[in-house]
Amino acid sequence: MKSLFLTFFSALALSYSSFAQSELVTPLRDDVNKLIDASLESDIGWERLVDLVDYFGPRLSGSETLENSIDWVVEKMRTDGFDRVWTQPVQVPHWVRGNESVTLNEPIQRNLPMLGLGGSVGTPAEGITAEVLVVQSFEELEQRAEEADGKIVLFNVEFTTYGETVQYRLNGASAAAKHGAVASLVASVTSYSMQTPHTGTMRYEEDVPEIPHAAITVEDALLMQRFADRGETLEVTLYMEAQTLPDAESRNVIAEIQGSEYPDEIIVMGGHIDSWDVGQGAMDDAGGCVAAWEALRIIARLNLTPKRTIRVVLWTNEENGLRGAEEYKRWVEEEEKSLSNHVLGLESDSGVFDPLGVGFTGSDEAFAILQEIGKLLDPIEAGEVIRGGGGADIGPLMRAGMPGMGLRVDGERYFWFHHSDADTIDKLNKEDFNESVATMATFVYSVANMEVRLPR
Repeated sequence: MKSLFLTFFSALALSYSSFAQSELVTPLRDDVNKLIDASLESDIGWERLVDLVDYFGPRLSGSETLENSIDWVVEKMRTDGFDRVWTQPVQVPHWVRGNESVTLNEPIQRNLPMLGLGGSVGTPAEGITAEVLVVQSFEELEQRAEEADGKIVLFNVEFTTYGETVQYRLNGASAAAKHGAVASLVASVTSYSMQTPHTGTMRYEEDVPEIPHAAITVEDALLMQRFADRGETLEVTLYMEAQTLPDAESRNVIAEIQGSEYPDEIIVMGGHIDSWDVGQGAMDDAGGCVAAWEALRIIARLNLTPKRTIRVVLWTNEENGLRGAEEYKRWVEEEEKSLSNHVLGLESDSGVFDPLGVGFTGSDEAFAILQEIGKLLDPIEAGEVIRGGGGADIGPLMRAGMPGMGLRVDGERYFWFHHSDADTIDKLNKEDFNESVATMATFVYSVANMEVRLPR
């Protein structure tokens, strides 16, 4: 009987909780419908995204193109009716690629498409010519460690998940150098390839020799694997002018609409304005930046003044340092002193493809409220809320206690183009972009305008 009563009261409490969450969200429905309609009908955000990537292209930290693009964004933002627009100085790494090449000399002659990996050292002026040891895992390298001395190690690793496979890009150089390798190559970290190399950051371990590290295409890595399996001697010449210059000054871009009742409580959303130095950085992450900016612009255009402050941050230097994210966290903690009042963060850094909803990291009570908010997006099927989400740039805030969300999209093709010359605007489309805007606007405005603060 006791268990029966407990079950009854638990069900009653759950029912009441669901009712209470629904009551928080229902008054927001009319405003959210306006946001969705305005987002889907707008051409402005999409046109700005196209202009950003076409006129400025790739925006690597330390580059003039990044700073010129930031100037352009700030100028446009100041026409949008936001309460505040400003920039935040950030010292960023300044890695420069220079000229580079890989040539297969034996057993056939072939120039291989390649991209040096961000942060790599260069080769001597004459390049490095050496035999190649092909391995398919760190474990195989350890088993064949005696063969690596004086050679170039190629990690021909099949893509499984990004988080698993990217370890060879991040750590391959030091793993090879420990066994006397003079350089290292990796098969590009991608789930699909059309002879396109993919760059990305890498790192060196302390007290391990720093050797050049570059990516070749999946197809060429497989070609070299086949030659190695036949017992052929492989020889390549690697040439890289890569160098790291002194840190340069960049900026985070910040715009906000101040809350009418609780201006000190902040909902932050955004993406990273920098990109790698290839392609246009359209997916990664101009689309996420402009979608967040457009969401805030539409809220302002509709004169929907939220109870809490909504802030957009376009973080600099996500790709090879996270300096923008760290500086923003330091500033809100030490200067603005608003860290505990950052109610929620939302990041878009997976491409603005067809949105599915968000992934959330935070309390059960907040999760239930966000699920109710997600139902407001049923007309565009973009409101599913699942456990686990966030982003690299809101990561420092999340580790300090802020609940965080990441925009979830149909990202099947994302890693096809990621960090490559193929990351261009034609991979995106206006309909998906506008639905992403509607999704971001709905979640941040709803949380900003609820009667109660989203619980941590």
